[in-house]
Amino acid sequence: MACVQDWIMVIFLKKMTIIMTDYPLAKAKEQLSRLIDKALAGEEVTITRHGKPVVDLRPRLASGQGRPMSALIDEIAARAKLLPPLKQSAAEVVRRMRDADR
Repeated sequence: MACVQDWIMVIFLKKMTIIMTDYPLAKAKEQLSRLIDKALAGEEVTITRHGKPVVDLRPRLASGQGRPMSALIDEIAARAKLLPPLKQSAAEVVRRMRDADR
């Protein structure tokens, strides 16, 4: 029965598509361009220092997917102006919540 389990494990491992590769820092310095190409191709590239993972290389999001920080801040400020004014300051609310537990 152990042979069947080994055979199933071999099939499972062959079907795995994610390739993970670790590179020591010294080797990564020599081959950085090649490692970047591997990461862009979908391979998970990990750079290690003294055998411990310290950096994972992966592609950035495509440009245009995120918004600039200033646009996000402007949107948050605009939404905040639409909210009704508070009857109490935030400090008063926190004090009231704190004192309710005593």
